[in-house]
Order: sequence, then structure tokens, then C-alpha cells
Amino acid sequence: MRWQGGRRSSNIEDRRGGGFGRPLAVGGGAASLVVALLVMLLGGDPSDVQVGSRAPYSQPGTGGSGQAVDPQQEQMKDFVSVVLADTEDTWPGLLEPLGVRYVQPRLVLFTDAVRSACGFQQSAVGPFYCPGDQKVYLDLGFFDELERRFGAPGDFGRAYVVAHEVGHHVQNLLGISRKVRSLRGRVSEAQANQLSVLTELQADCFAGIWAHHAQQERGLLEKGDVEDGLGAASAVGDDTLQKHARGYVVPESFTHGSSAQRMAWFKRGLDQGTLEACDTFNARR
Repeated sequence: MRWQGGRRSSNIEDRRGGGFGRPLAVGGGAASLVVALLVMLLGGDPSDVQVGSRAPYSQPGTGGSGQAVDPQQEQMKDFVSVVLADTEDTWPGLLEPLGVRYVQPRLVLFTDAVRSACGFQQSAVGPFYCPGDQKVYLDLGFFDELERRFGAPGDFGRAYVVAHEVGHHVQNLLGISRKVRSLRGRVSEAQANQLSVLTELQADCFAGIWAHHAQQERGLLEKGDVEDGLGAASAVGDDTLQKHARGYVVPESFTHGSSAQRMAWFKRGLDQGTLEACDTFNARR
């Protein structure tokens, strides 16, 4: 992925080493692990669940708070800043014809735990978007987890993570998030789960839209990048995570979509590059 010469975003808020409490040891059994994995991997409203935390990362160096951080994360911070800047260059022109002004989200880097308008969250929830303050939250250590635990290495796989969360921001600006929250309060648990799946798949498709325009307009992608993105989407499918965590799959409990669905919708956005292509709520099943 050709990112080194890219513009850096001014919307990075570095709260690493903020010192919010002491993370708990890994534990809680298979059930809590499943919940943690499903929530931590790209999306959803983290205020809906409570999960245990993982052990802290080693943290030499200093971050935005003056506290210790891993110097190896500084390149990742730079990378995230470039990806965020590229989404800032992509979305205004796509939303303007719809009469929607693109408000740039801020991306908060944190370690261990963070306070947001969606409540106090620990790193175990993974990357998340909070509509209450229009911010994306990311512990850079998640990228290590994505590669080591879930076999999804590569810059473009990491860019997909950021672009997916920005996709949730786009949903918020379009009023989709509000409508889904309203509907979820009036339907059964199974129907609410399905709405969650459709929301997440649309954010995957929106990530694909960004990638489409990043390539068409700025030539950001290199050979193998698409495979990295599809690999990341596959790694975070509900079926893949459930098989890994407990050996079997419960489709009615899906909240993010299967690996095949996540790859398909990401690829759809990547291939077509239009908002119309990403209407998961009205797509023929």
C-alpha cells in the first residue's frame, strides 16, 4: 500500500498512556471470549455490552499524554493518520450530491481504556465508533491481534479497519444509525441482531467505496492489497470467530455477518464505488 507520501490528518487525538485504571487479566471462559471477539472486531455500539479486558502491552517511549508507549507504534500512528486523511479526501464529494455535508470525525488513539460519549471502554472492545461524539477509537495494539490471532496481516487489512469505522461515521451522517437504533428498540432480539448485521455489512461496503476511490483517484493500492483486505474481512466474520472460540456456529446470534458476507460486501463497494451499491437493508437475500 503506497501510503508513506500521503497527507497526514490533523484529526488524530493521541490519548495513549492516559492511565485509565489497570486492565484485567485475560479470562472469563469461552462465552465471554466469544462476546469479546464479536464486539472487538470492527463495529457495533460498545455501550451495548460489557466485556473483560486483555493484558496490557509493553509501553516504552512517550505518547500524547506524556506516558509510556511502544515506539514501534509510532509508524502505525503515522499510517493511521494517512488512511484517515484519505477518507477525508474521499467522502465529501460522495455525500455532497445527497445534500449531506461531510463532518470530519476525530480518531482517538488510546491504550488499555478510554472515556467516550459511549461510556468508559477497555481495549477488549477493539476499534469502535461513537456516534455521540463522532469519534473513532483505536488501540493500536489491535493491529497486532489482527495479525497474530486472526491471521490478517498487511497494511491494507489495517486500513480496512479504519475505513470500516469511518463507514459507521458516514452512516451516522446519513441518519442510518439513528433509524437502526430506533428500529432495534421495537423488534425481537433475533431481528435486532439482523439489523446489526446489515449495519455492519454496509460499513464493510463503505470501506470498499473508500478503497475504490483511493485506487482510482490516488493509486494507493499495490499488488496483494485487495487480498489483504478480503482476508481481514474474512477473519472477522461471525462464523469464523464462533468456530474458533467454541467449535460451532449459531447463525441467529450473528451481529456482524459471516465471513462470506463481509468479504462480498467489502468487494461490492470496492468494485462499484457507489453508495447505491451498499444498500444492505434492501438487498435481495
